[in-house]
Amino acid sequence: MLAKIDSCSVTGIDGFVVGVEVDISYGLPAFNIVGLPEVSVRESKDRVKTAIKNSGYTFPMERIVVNLAPADVKKEGTGFDLPVAVGILVASGVIAPEKVKSCLISGELSLDGEIKPVKAVLPFAIAAKEKGCKGIIIPEENAGEAAMVEGIEVLPVKTLSQIVEFFSGFTRIKPYSFEPVWPAGSMDKAYGIDFSEVKGQLLAKRALEIAAAGFHSVLMTGPPGSGKSMLAKRLPTILPELTLEEAIDVTRIHSVMGMVGNQKPYGLTRPFRSPHHTISDAGLVGGGSKPGPGEISLAHNGVLFLDELPEFKRHVLEVLRQPLEDGRVSIARAGMKACYPSKFMLVAAMNPCPCGYLSDPMGKCTCTMPQIQKYRSKISGPLLDRIDIQIEVPKTEYKDLAAKTKGEPSFRIRKRVNKARRIQNARLAESGTGGNAKIHGQNLQLFCHLNFECEKILEKAVDVLGFSARACHSVIRVGRTIADLDNAPEILRHHLAEAIQYRSFDREIS
Repeated sequence: MLAKIDSCSVTGIDGFVVGVEVDISYGLPAFNIVGLPEVSVRESKDRVKTAIKNSGYTFPMERIVVNLAPADVKKEGTGFDLPVAVGILVASGVIAPEKVKSCLISGELSLDGEIKPVKAVLPFAIAAKEKGCKGIIIPEENAGEAAMVEGIEVLPVKTLSQIVEFFSGFTRIKPYSFEPVWPAGSMDKAYGIDFSEVKGQLLAKRALEIAAAGFHSVLMTGPPGSGKSMLAKRLPTILPELTLEEAIDVTRIHSVMGMVGNQKPYGLTRPFRSPHHTISDAGLVGGGSKPGPGEISLAHNGVLFLDELPEFKRHVLEVLRQPLEDGRVSIARAGMKACYPSKFMLVAAMNPCPCGYLSDPMGKCTCTMPQIQKYRSKISGPLLDRIDIQIEVPKTEYKDLAAKTKGEPSFRIRKRVNKARRIQNARLAESGTGGNAKIHGQNLQLFCHLNFECEKILEKAVDVLGFSARACHSVIRVGRTIADLDNAPEILRHHLAEAIQYRSFDREIS
């Protein structure tokens, strides 16, 4: 008898439906899986056979052939255990064939018939909805993330016998309901840190507020202990709250990596990734023998923090250039191509020299000029041009450290950022541009008009500081964000002057 079950696999972060065809025929006992199964899929034969027996059902001692269609695409993961087992039970007559129609099934089986969680369930649910499936049967631990997709019934299961009883009409499985909750004050509690904890550093705080409002990239330089890492870690606390659509995008990437738990299937907080400087280029942008998302994709809709920037290998930093411009990264391998979203805020920190004390007024620096030049040359000009805001973070004075009063809390700064973002969204709604940092080409002239006085100021700055065309556009975009924070319809002289102030560091390094 032939049985057909719908399951799912993933390419990149996109799910695609896989037809699991099970045929049981007379002949010598055999169990074969065809259709380009990967090792973990081939090993499912022993798990399925033992799980069926230990669940109290008879495993057919006949010739069993399982085909995973389409047969020209490689199948990976342990999620085919459950659909193969259900297919065998359907082909054996234990489950009626019409019961499993319009339902997608995925899950890993343990030897006692218990169903274990699998990766990439959210892409599976999206693929099931696109195909028109009425429901999806998945492990109970994965129900939360699958239920984020509206318009599809999510049926969480614990054991193989529970599924058989459900299809036989002896028991009912209650569909999992998703209720996204964004309670007041939940953002600050979720992060556990706050901008009010930062002493002094008013210029750096102002620069990060502007960066958060326009989603601009930032480079901070300063001596050890000046607070660069502390500032960077608190940047997500002033970013706008995740929308449901953004939360789904973030969860989909994390789901593929198996980083989603049922207790918290979606994140209230924006991602913050801080890879070590020994990371490889594949670890940063994605790839490997089995292409997967890298740190820039895991930081999608959030912050990627690169501490000690010059310590990263130069070729690793250079691979950031295209994702910073495009907001996505494409990885091609023989026989497959994957595309991962990577709209992230790049926040980098570095010392002014190898010893870190070049700008120290006490004169502690022991570095020679060749050492300083070699250290700074690890950051290329093209990469610096793509960083909109470049600031110095000086050593914090004792009077600031000893101050009893706290600084401005994150929620107040976030209110101003949210207001500026709403202005941007209204302005850029038709263009599809996601924030001032992504305004390019014709849209730059349309949305960032400069009056005569501002044109003269920018012209003089370009002549004196030698800005490239990209750096010049960065200044205009940052000026537009500053104007939005001031609720000004046009970029004024002081907005542009402040924006130019944040672009002086790249000229020092060149």
